[in-house]
Amino acid sequence: MVKSLEAARKAARRAQEATYEGICSVIEYRTVRDEQTKLSHEAEVVVHEVRPCRLSFEKLDAAIQTETATAVSQGIKLFLSPEIRVNSGSKIVVTQNGVTGEYTASGKPAVYPTHQEIILKLFEGWA
Repeated sequence: MVKSLEAARKAARRAQEATYEGICSVIEYRTVRDEQTKLSHEAEVVVHEVRPCRLSFEKLDAAIQTETATAVSQGIKLFLSPEIRVNSGSKIVVTQNGVTGEYTASGKPAVYPTHQEIILKLFEGWA
């Protein structure tokens, strides 16, 4: 029973990863120490690079009314291998279908045995 469950999970993971059409890099803003000057400063650090992934876009039904116009919100979700750790607030650079975009992880990922799903929003700078 356990072996058949494991085989089913492996097959499901292969099927999930077959849909990955993009690549991504995960970047975090960390304190970095310069070994020559011994000074610390904040800098972008690439923690994962060139990882297969898939972006999914959906238009949300709710429209947001502002003073000047109505904005339609869009949901952006990243599908990624479950072993890759992505912290909330990380910058994620994704290239899919020849288009590169910068996003940020808006919360904790939903991690499953076959993949993880991360809700993204457009990157607007480090908090």
